Amino acid sequence: MNTVDTLYGPIALKQFKQLRTLRLLVCDVDGVFSDGRIYLGNNGEELKAFHTRDGYGIKALINAGVEVAVITGRTSAIVANRMKSLTVQHIIQGEENKADALAALLKKLNIKPQDVAAIGDDMPDTGMFEHSAVHIAVRDAHPQVIAQANWVTTLPGGFGAVREVCDTILQAKGKLKGILGASV
Repeated sequence: MNTVDTLYGPIALKQFKQLRTLRLLVCDVDGVFSDGRIYLGNNGEELKAFHTRDGYGIKALINAGVEVAVITGRTSAIVANRMKSLTVQHIIQGEENKADALAALLKKLNIKPQDVAAIGDDMPDTGMFEHSAVHIAVRDAHPQVIAQANWVTTLPGGFGAVREVCDTILQAKGKLKGILGASV
């Protein structure tokens, strides 16, 4: 059998096995944690919507000992505040070259690419695939990102895709049951 059944459906056995030793999940923000839309008000205010289930998944993953990082091309106080509330330690904003940003983070953390999964939705995110073993595209990602991914989520960005990834990693590590915490 070349697949493993997860809560969200089958995943390739190779990717599932790689998740067992995963040390870092690196995520884009817009289109992954959010649906990709940015709401702008008349007075310059910016709003984004985040799914609480994604937040719970991130906190559960961190509590299980997996590092989480975000690398985003935009800079936003909303993102900084949201990630800090989730206890994400590695928040890299305003970075257009995501390959270089991830390479520098891996060096700083002494983590090898074979221990990394990266999730994105658009072409700038594929730079993270250069330094990761598991390349994840959200279901509604750009077709070229999906073509480069070795795992496509069943859920779209902003609607539980991050939670799907977190739950599957926890399942691969045998830690899906027993991780408790508040939804955020």
